[in-house]
Amino acid sequence: MARIEVPVQLRWSDMDAYAHVNNVEMLRLLEEARIEVFWRHPDAPDGTPADGGRPTAVLDAGPGALTSTLVARQEIQYVRPLPYRRAPVVIELWIGHLGGASLDVCYEVRDAPTTTPGATVFAKAVTTIVLVDTATGAPRRLTADERAVWEPYLEEPVVMRRRA
Repeated sequence: MARIEVPVQLRWSDMDAYAHVNNVEMLRLLEEARIEVFWRHPDAPDGTPADGGRPTAVLDAGPGALTSTLVARQEIQYVRPLPYRRAPVVIELWIGHLGGASLDVCYEVRDAPTTTPGATVFAKAVTTIVLVDTATGAPRRLTADERAVWEPYLEEPVVMRRRA
């Protein structure tokens, strides 16, 4: 099982009137982690890579890039309220499905890494991302290089609780 852990700092403004992270802000936290993991970061002025060493950051998907990443679908299950805290939350990511032009990114939002006994899960989610050719606006196939980089992180998709 290969998952990627990304620490994400909460902001005071993420809280709502009920003193926990607002549901919309939770999706923004997932977005922060997803961009960190999949988007190639521009090199620093001295030419050193600025991607933080993440081998999965292979998409040059920022402004002006040849590929856009579009969210086709999102589903989230809130497991328990996430109160504001100064320590970053840990967002664990893996790939639940690699399609022709899309991938399902799965997440668990935790207070500590999985290896920590008694770690609390605050939310589970899945986002379907479609890779799009920026020039044509049409979906584009995942390349062999992208597949090779992402396949080690492919495992069973996140399990959501369903109502009967």
